Amino acid sequence: MNKEKKNILSNGAVQTLLASLFCIVLGLVVGYVVLLAINPAGAGRAITAILQNFLYFPRPEVALEYFGSTLAKTAPLLMCTLSVLFAYKVGLFNIGASGQYSVGAGFALYFGIHYNAPWWVCLILAMLGGAALGAIAGALKAYLNVNEVIACIMLNWISLYAVNTVLTAVKESGTTYTLPLRTNNPNALIPHLGLQHLFADNRYVTIAIPLAVIFAILVWVVLDKTKLGYELKATGLSINAAKYAGMREKKNIILTMAISGALAGLGAGFLYLCGIEQWSCAQTAVPNMGFNGIAAAFLGGIHPIGVIFSSFFIQHITSGGAYVDKMVYCSQISDLIAALIIYFCGFVLFFKHVMRSRIQKSEDKKKNVAAKKGGE
Repeated sequence: MNKEKKNILSNGAVQTLLASLFCIVLGLVVGYVVLLAINPAGAGRAITAILQNFLYFPRPEVALEYFGSTLAKTAPLLMCTLSVLFAYKVGLFNIGASGQYSVGAGFALYFGIHYNAPWWVCLILAMLGGAALGAIAGALKAYLNVNEVIACIMLNWISLYAVNTVLTAVKESGTTYTLPLRTNNPNALIPHLGLQHLFADNRYVTIAIPLAVIFAILVWVVLDKTKLGYELKATGLSINAAKYAGMREKKNIILTMAISGALAGLGAGFLYLCGIEQWSCAQTAVPNMGFNGIAAAFLGGIHPIGVIFSSFFIQHITSGGAYVDKMVYCSQISDLIAALIIYFCGFVLFFKHVMRSRIQKSEDKKKNVAAKKGGE
């Protein structure tokens, strides 16, 4: 009996990979065209610098150190990506990851600086803060039928200004930034456990990096391998069907948004408790981590393992913008190129649909030809 050879392009993982790569290339091409329009002479060097990032440095030890810094910023982005992914898998769109991230940062820094709390307590509080904000959006959806997108957008700005107000109590007297943890409470810094030695003694490389990967695996296990994940996804597919089946649909919606918020809040803890950045109490825009998480989620094919790599790529090109010649291009040029890739990421599912349609038509055509030959 002859087995029909399966087309490799019909594999879902392969389709996701090809669609994501196509979006990346498309975004880079359009970004290069923009660079050409601004200054043709420096476009090649600019796009190369963005793509190189830490490889821009010729000395291996320096490149390795900056590679560690990129990973340190990838960990919180991965958590925000998982936050968006978790809600999306359950039929909800968590556009409030930025607000939940802000609240997580507020809890971690305030308790770390004002109360000298240890790092693990600060991380737990960051998770609880993000979870509480996510649960509010979930409760509004469950009991008042308020669209989670609208609720999250409003909560984003409320959270930002509330955190700015609270953290004013622990900011430096001469600047708008919070007091550095390294000099005020070193115990609030996430430990290295020797990982910094792998990256030329980069002090920002902590256990947050492997922890973020572990959380990605946990999200995959919970969603695809547990009864809880099944119930949450069933509720997202049809609230009425879940209710008829005896599931507590309102509780599931709130729980989904709470878990999603906890992941985003933990991401803020990973960033600010490694000491690589300080919070500015004067910022008027919500952090980009939450919105970049949306892009990384779709670029990674809405899969917990795929988003590990997509989160790194988004952070890679974002950090690479620091090496663009500022005399020729503005400092936001890498953000523009990242935004273009983010825009095209929204078409990943569309490109997968196009590939599936074409493959199905091709297979149907082959079957028809084979049937005609068999009839003859």
